Amino acid sequence: QVQLVESGGGLVQPGGSLRLSCAASGIVFSNYRMGWYRQAPGRQRELVATITSSTSTNYADSVKGRFTISRDSAKSMVYLQMNSLKPEDTAVYFCNANWRYGIRPDYWGQGTQVTVSS
Repeated sequence: QVQLVESGGGLVQPGGSLRLSCAASGIVFSNYRMGWYRQAPGRQRELVATITSSTSTNYADSVKGRFTISRDSAKSMVYLQMNSLKPEDTAVYFCNANWRYGIRPDYWGQGTQVTVSS
C-alpha cells in the first residue's frame, strides 16, 4: 500500500518555473531519504536532488542553484521547486523514497512529465 504520487508537471517556457509535489503514503516518512530523479527519452534515469529527514540536501550539478528540494514532515510531502528552467530539463520526473537504515528496494512514483519549450 505504499504510494508516491507526483503532481505539478507541465509545459513551461525556458526561464520559467514549476513546482513538483510528491505525496507519500504507507511509509513512516521520517525513515526515508526522499528524492527526485528524472529520465529523458533515450537516457538513463538520473538523480536530480535528495533530502534526508534532517533536511540535508544533495543536488546534481546540472540543477544546482536552480532547483530546491524540500519536505514537509507533517504532510508527508516532498517538493521540487524548479526555477530558470532549460530545455535540457525536459524529462519525466520521479519521486523516490530510500530506506535510511539499510538496503531495501526503493519506492517510486509513477512520474510526471516536465516539458520546457517555447
